[in-house]
Amino acid sequence: MAWRLLRVAAGYSQRDVETEVDDIMQAHISMLESDTRSLSDDRLEQLFDTYRVNLTDQQIEALVVNF
Repeated sequence: MAWRLLRVAAGYSQRDVETEVDDIMQAHISMLESDTRSLSDDRLEQLFDTYRVNLTDQQIEALVVNF
């Protein structure tokens, strides 16, 4: 759920993430968001950095605190 909130807040669709992050598939994002699959720490950091570019620290904090 948290990953979906970050993605949507950053303005990405699952398809958009595929084009932004090398070697990631829409299915990976879907499974991560439904909590049926985990990604490596490096991949999670890369994904978070991708979302963080489009979010302010305050937006990230609001998501963390409220969700």
